[in-house]
Amino acid sequence: MSEVFRRIRTLVLAGDWLVSEHGYGELLADDIVVAAAIDGVAEAVAIEDYPDRVRGPSVLTLQRNQKGRPIHVVWAIPAGHRSPAVLVTAYRPDPARWDDDFKLRREP
Repeated sequence: MSEVFRRIRTLVLAGDWLVSEHGYGELLADDIVVAAAIDGVAEAVAIEDYPDRVRGPSVLTLQRNQKGRPIHVVWAIPAGHRSPAVLVTAYRPDPARWDDDFKLRREP
């Protein structure tokens, strides 16, 4: 598990999280309930890690909703801060763009 994801998971499980305005729009667009993204972090898998991102370290995770459907969630910690964990965006991965288990991007 990446260090960024370990920190984010710890924050989320402690209730120290928020959803960005963009994140709310993306959740709504893909009909994803906030609780699915928050609750899913406990079993999530980090699939891409961005520890040196200018806006703050972030990670792309593969999570599952209550029905077992895959969800990709980008979590971040704001630059220069130790908290909160921020849900930046979430979406249902496109099977045409990801491998069968939604962990690796397909070549264009």
